[in-house]
Amino acid sequence: MSPSAYTVEDQQRMTRARNYFAWQARLILPEVGRRVLEIGCGIGNFTRLLADREAVIAIDSEPACIDLLKSATPPGAAAIHAFSIDAASDGILSLARFHPDSCLFLNVLEHIEDDHGTLRRIASILPPQGRIVILAPACASLYGPIDRNLGHHRRYTRASLRRLARGAGLHIRKMRYVNTLGFFGWWINAHILRRTAQSESQIELFDRLVPVLSRIESIVPPPFGQSLFAVFEKP
Repeated sequence: MSPSAYTVEDQQRMTRARNYFAWQARLILPEVGRRVLEIGCGIGNFTRLLADREAVIAIDSEPACIDLLKSATPPGAAAIHAFSIDAASDGILSLARFHPDSCLFLNVLEHIEDDHGTLRRIASILPPQGRIVILAPACASLYGPIDRNLGHHRRYTRASLRRLARGAGLHIRKMRYVNTLGFFGWWINAHILRRTAQSESQIELFDRLVPVLSRIESIVPPPFGQSLFAVFEKP
């Protein structure tokens, strides 16, 4: 399955995390091309930041998310094509007709049980020099009740992402940890508070700290973090 990272209600609540999405955009937008396949788009919190692209092919396994995304898409925004498709199925191959030049997994790959097969299928519909951009939860030691509640099959390491790239015949252009502050917050939630979901107050506090945190990490790449950011490229 390739569900959105959060329920519809969670995603709607996350729309207030403007600094967080702006940080993601600074990381991701320079790495994707003009025709972007977005896997697990949810209700479109990040999709709208791709609106200047030539085409966005946005998919999610939840039809309700696709319906909300379509209803929120302004009339005349023909560049956004939204479909309810399970990224782990062969249905993804039908999207080759849109000629995507890049693919985005934004906190989604960890939800897909067969991540190796999914990456191979997507790589097969990308052209040479096509890119797959990934932001995924890092560090197995952080796995806890929130991960289980969200349906995470795993948290990634540098080594496991390298194996994914190698198995799909892709080169690694970039790989780095992001969000050192979130590492500590997630560990506390997982091992001390045993939370099953992030609270609104935690999200709001983190979003207020993002501008400072992102500036620091742009200068000094962190040695660990809550997430891993990677860019794979097809030879």
